[in-house]
Amino acid sequence: MASPTSTALADRAPADRAPADRAPAADDGPVLRFEQVAKVFPDGTEAVAACDLAVHPGELVSIVGPSGCGKSTLLRIAAGLDVATSGTVEVDRSNIGYVFQDANLLPWRTVRRNVELFLQLRDVPKAERSERVERALATVGLTEFADHHPAALSGGMRMRASLARSLTLDPPVFLFDEPFGSVDEITRERLNEELLALFGKLRFGGLFVTHSVYEAVFLATHVAVMSARPGCIVDVIDVPFGYPRSADLRHEPEFARITGQVSKALRSVHR
Repeated sequence: MASPTSTALADRAPADRAPADRAPAADDGPVLRFEQVAKVFPDGTEAVAACDLAVHPGELVSIVGPSGCGKSTLLRIAAGLDVATSGTVEVDRSNIGYVFQDANLLPWRTVRRNVELFLQLRDVPKAERSERVERALATVGLTEFADHHPAALSGGMRMRASLARSLTLDPPVFLFDEPFGSVDEITRERLNEELLALFGKLRFGGLFVTHSVYEAVFLATHVAVMSARPGCIVDVIDVPFGYPRSADLRHEPEFARITGQVSKALRSVHR
């Protein structure tokens, strides 16, 4: 059965969760909704149990939880890369931005040609394709590296190229599966700040999986805590900071209080 907290998150109006200083997004309902979603693998492993969660336009929801609790499985189900055993998922799978743990760039293609890949697969006309690619490269700050190959880029730059590839489709919802987990801490902080700037500009709906409590709080409108496997949403913690967010937020007492609250909830679900 879904927890009261997770059901409340799914049912509450988005305005109840939005910081007061954030411009409201036009909202015709969630861009992503899980209702009683469960996943049991063929070997009998119960990965996810009765998850309820909704993401509205202009919301960036972080998910934290113990290793192996089903965080990435939930994202794969949302994207259609895996199938739920039961429950329903409401999302437009024809246009989802998915940023994986690995940038997944084709090494023989330049940054520009990697970024245009999704548009090529959709047979977008060449002129429009070029315009979208150049706009996406400018957005993530890679214009001057457009003709480089992935091997010549840092890990952070490769992740930016992966993000730009999805940006060309202008998706209403983004799924982030620990995209910054493999870079050093300083690069990770900078990429967090760049993602926040992008989120502040585009106001997409986003679901962000991370093992870092600090990253979860710094980025999100609220943080969903998953239990140990089989994972379900057991707590939702609102993040009261508006956008844009300064890098100095990480040093504020209220930031420490919220991260402590999330850490406490996370410790309670570890076995």
